[in-house]
This record gives sequence, C-alpha cells and structure tokens, in this order.
Amino acid sequence: MEAIIYLLRFAFDALLMILIMRVWLQWVKADFYNPLSQFIVKVSNPLVIPLRRVIPGLGGLDLATVLIAYIVATLKFVTLAALSGESLGVLAFYIGLLVLLKQAGFLLFVIMIIMAIMSWVVQGYNATLMVLSQLTEPFLNPIRRIIPNMGGLDLSMLFAFLAMNVINILLSNSLPYWGAL
Repeated sequence: MEAIIYLLRFAFDALLMILIMRVWLQWVKADFYNPLSQFIVKVSNPLVIPLRRVIPGLGGLDLATVLIAYIVATLKFVTLAALSGESLGVLAFYIGLLVLLKQAGFLLFVIMIIMAIMSWVVQGYNATLMVLSQLTEPFLNPIRRIIPNMGGLDLSMLFAFLAMNVINILLSNSLPYWGAL
C-alpha cells in the first residue's frame, strides 16, 4: 500500500507542479519560446484547452488552469485520505486550497535551489536559467530592495528560504493537516 500511495503522491505532485508552472509562466510573462515553457505548455494543453473554451482568463490570469490545479490538489488529498480510511467531507475543499498553496511554495523553493546550483556551474547565457530567473524575480526583488548586495553576494535567496520556512512552520502549527499535505 505504501508503494501505491507513493506513486499516487508523485503523480499528483508532478501534475500540480506543471499546472502551477503554467500559471506562473503566464503571470510573469516569461519567454514563451523557451524550451522549458514549451514543454510545460504542451504537457498541460490536453487538460487546459477544453476548459479554457468555457472559462476565460481574467487580467492575465489563466483561470482555467488555476481551477484545474485546484481540482487536482483537492483530488490528491481526498484520494490519499480515502486510501488511509479517513473521510473529510466539506473540509476537503479548504484543504485542496492549502495543498495548492503548499505545492506552489515547494515549487518556488525547488526553483531557487536549482538556480543557486546552476549559478555555480553554468557560465554565460542559459535559456533555462533565464526562465527560472524570470519566475523568481517577483519574489526576490522585494528582498533585494531591503537587503543590499554584500560584495557581489546575493543573499536574497537565503532570506527567501528563511521566510518560506518560517511561514511553513507557522502554518504547520496552526493547521492540523499541514504536515500531511
């Protein structure tokens, strides 16, 4: 049973990350012709295009993709809870939103780790690093305005990691299901 739960969690998380990345790429107006952007769009199109015909975007936000991501997040928690023998009822819709928010935070964390590693290894222009940089700029720029550049070292990612972990700890203490998400 653990193997099935692991595989289901992986499948839900991968799909959620792709959907969140699609919304995020559109939100920051990242380079659409970048190979990473093209991959995200082509993988998510079968789910998004049919619903996009019914639900239009709003102010540059792809509401169809957000709705699909929310449904996937809710299904993830409902499915895993059902396999564990728990019944959630109406609480599942609230927890679905929490799953979506936590997955988005985890994705931001992973992207910043990848960026940090790539900055040490990659020299010169790299298309993937440029898109990842476009994705993190809205989160790191406010920190960069407060914390000055320390002799060529950009400490904004360190402070972003600290802030994200503090938020995660505060939420895990106040929400009963946070650790299981």
